[in-house]
Amino acid sequence: MTTPDPIVFVVDDDASVRESLDLLIRVAGWQPETYASAEAFLGRPRALVPSCLVLDVALPDLNGLDLQQRLWADRGDMPIIFITGHGDVPMTVRAMKAGAVEFLTKPFRDDVLLGAIASSLERSRGALERQAEMQGLRDRYATLSRREREVTALVVSGLLNKQIAGQLRISEITVKAHRGRVMRKMGAASLADLVKMTERLGIGVPAADVGGGAMAVVYL
Repeated sequence: MTTPDPIVFVVDDDASVRESLDLLIRVAGWQPETYASAEAFLGRPRALVPSCLVLDVALPDLNGLDLQQRLWADRGDMPIIFITGHGDVPMTVRAMKAGAVEFLTKPFRDDVLLGAIASSLERSRGALERQAEMQGLRDRYATLSRREREVTALVVSGLLNKQIAGQLRISEITVKAHRGRVMRKMGAASLADLVKMTERLGIGVPAADVGGGAMAVVYL
């Protein structure tokens, strides 16, 4: 199966800049998509491939800094490279504090922009991989039965099988069976693996409740 080409989005109201960047990005081996306004770009659904945004600060509708703020809600992990013909220190500081990867003042060297794009796409690729891994973890957890989730929470809290059996009022053999199914379904090679998985999912029993008869299990 072929991997989709990374997309480099360009938002700039200057047609000549868009055309120049389109060619530069294409020659570098990436897929460019250019837009003349922030609103036009916002109408484009989120890309599910490695991507980044080359963004002009001065735009006819929503300016680049405001677009950056708008994107934080649903595309906060998209790396942004600002380009501007009249940048100033406060503007640069605001953009970088909000997570911009780079802030380039026109004219800039092609190799500087291409380097920033390459770094941004690598960052985006890593973020997508982490998201996919986390979703896979949630999907595996969703296959656990309610009892298996209860056993999981008590196992990772540090209780022994005998203690878990007492908490849940079931036999120790049944606990072992549930525990084995949990390990297989979650793809955990060891208890340490399972603990790490549940930490990432935010699952567990408060220490004060362990052994006290009360049980608080988080269901996702």
